Amino acid sequence: MKHVLVLLGSLSLFACEIDVNSDAGESGASMTQKVEWLAAPGTEDMNFPFSSAVRVDDILYLSGSIGLVPGTRNLAEGGIQGETRQTLENISQTLENFGSSMDKVVKCTVFLADMSEWSAMNEIYTTFFVNKPARSALGSNGLALDARVEIECIAVIY
Repeated sequence: MKHVLVLLGSLSLFACEIDVNSDAGESGASMTQKVEWLAAPGTEDMNFPFSSAVRVDDILYLSGSIGLVPGTRNLAEGGIQGETRQTLENISQTLENFGSSMDKVVKCTVFLADMSEWSAMNEIYTTFFVNKPARSALGSNGLALDARVEIECIAVIY
């Protein structure tokens, strides 16, 4: 296993190359996956117990995002719709920071504090996607900072 520490401008990331050698065949084929743990710009010193995203080859796994106004610990105003809009704007920015975009999202999971707000959330959610990603939505008891919605995404990078 190879470990490489890489610092790029305002992005802090740790890259680990994992070599997996096939013992099953006579070909001696080798497969290498590149894994990077990524911190969004401005969060490197916040000591979060998670990464903003993890990149495995050309797939980007984003941590859950809530509707925080950038640079604050305040949720966007406007209830479920305001929070959903801000959450998806935050996700869009994170994707752009790491080489992807909303049109490359393939899967989302939506957590709602109150499932009765699903329709109102969905009115905003659908405006952010040209390509409709696969999605799951579920009710949750207690999101961070009393958020109404949290969304996590998986996207491709190409």
